[in-house]
Amino acid sequence: MNFTVTPQNVTDVYGLNGVTYFPHSGIADLDARTAGFLSAVGLPTSGVFTSRMDIEDPYGPDVDAITLGSRFDHYGLQCPLESRAWWSLGYLFTSLLALDPKSGKIYAFSEGAVDYVELHRDIESLVFALIEFRKVENDHENDADPEELAARFREVVEAFDPTPFEDEESQWSLSLEELEQGIW
Repeated sequence: MNFTVTPQNVTDVYGLNGVTYFPHSGIADLDARTAGFLSAVGLPTSGVFTSRMDIEDPYGPDVDAITLGSRFDHYGLQCPLESRAWWSLGYLFTSLLALDPKSGKIYAFSEGAVDYVELHRDIESLVFALIEFRKVENDHENDADPEELAARFREVVEAFDPTPFEDEESQWSLSLEELEQGIW
């Protein structure tokens, strides 16, 4: 499979220790393109995005720690029926990100919300946005203009996948608003 985002792109920004690769075989019901991307390119982790990499089951034998339905039930939360089989991917800021293993789409549940928004068309789009956001963070540390950084991020990411900004309450939209307002 060919991907626009390469392993080199990810390691250039996150280093070797900041990327996790997943085995390609033996994962039932996972979209082939998603499985290929996770095994070949990997998933970065940082202060902005904390991927769910723990293999240990933190909940015990009665809870499937991967699927949202089981986790939401464990905490007494309502889980939309269509999202019960989605996989917990990690946290983007304070939003829980979930992967629909059949379609490969990425969804975000804002902190404390049971509703979700489609955040990325696929895992590659998420990783692309994370790479671009890391560049924004680095430039911000070097005193670049926050409004210019936000505009650049939006332009580059929307050219790759417009989904992250289709909902003005998405985690990406809110983060850019905070950047522009000088909250970071």
